[in-house]
Amino acid sequence: MSKKPPVVGIIMGSQSDLKVMKEAAEFLEEMKVPFELTVVSAHRTPDRMMQYAATARTRGLRVIIAGAGGAAHLPGMVAACTTLPVIGVPVKSSNSIDGWDSVLSILQMPAGVPVATVALNGAKNAGILAMQILASHDKALAKKLEAAKLQMKKTVLASAEKIATTGWQGA
Repeated sequence: MSKKPPVVGIIMGSQSDLKVMKEAAEFLEEMKVPFELTVVSAHRTPDRMMQYAATARTRGLRVIIAGAGGAAHLPGMVAACTTLPVIGVPVKSSNSIDGWDSVLSILQMPAGVPVATVALNGAKNAGILAMQILASHDKALAKKLEAAKLQMKKTVLASAEKIATTGWQGA
């Protein structure tokens, strides 16, 4: 069975970010959306970062999810080098100021270089947003996304029912 080429790129500034970024990969894998995942540092491998971003479209990617902690330049720099949508995931890292430096670095992009920004450590939401972008022109993906959201709804309703029948102490 041939593997489909990736349409989502998941990149992170260092391997230590994988504990957060794997949530995007897990969601996309569950939804059977082909992706690639690698480490690309804006500071330590700037040439690799520029090459990754510049060739992303021709390699078939349609969305890039970029996670970074600390100064968190990766999402913005990648967005500066491609016309693909970039979703930034601020990562609360060991060298961050409680994650705020990462959030603000990704959130406060100048006009002309947009980066969609999810919550601190919100890689799963980045995966969902990437799928929503792809599903805007793919009915099969849209149906998968609708099913996933319906399952979330059922989970919440089941939790509410359990609390209603057993009380909050039994939940």
